[in-house]
Amino acid sequence: MNKSAILCVDDEKMVLNSLKSQLKNKFQSAYRLEFAESADEAFEVIEELYQNGIQVLVIVSDWLMPGIKGDEFLILVHQKFPGITKVMLTGQAEKSAIERAEKEANLFKCLNKPWDEQDLIDTILEGLK
Repeated sequence: MNKSAILCVDDEKMVLNSLKSQLKNKFQSAYRLEFAESADEAFEVIEELYQNGIQVLVIVSDWLMPGIKGDEFLILVHQKFPGITKVMLTGQAEKSAIERAEKEANLFKCLNKPWDEQDLIDTILEGLK
């Protein structure tokens, strides 16, 4: 069983399916890949993984989601788990939200939708270091 994970959070199933396909193709079984459709679900996944001794290394999160926006979610994650590398994947994040995430969540990188697969993979690989 893998002791480290990559978590993707997006409220659009199509986006999660694309991420799943691209990440499975690259990372195969090197990391546990987890996917959540909301910030609440993502927190549940993180807690469950940590309870099972699995460390989340990278989170790739959408910005515009129902309930809580990606910058707010990543700030909350950072407060509880500062060692997780945080990446925002967005088509419409406000510049102020990105700047806030950089300051308050130690945002590693912001990628725009539609994303380039290689750029996403390279960002995750860099974030895993």
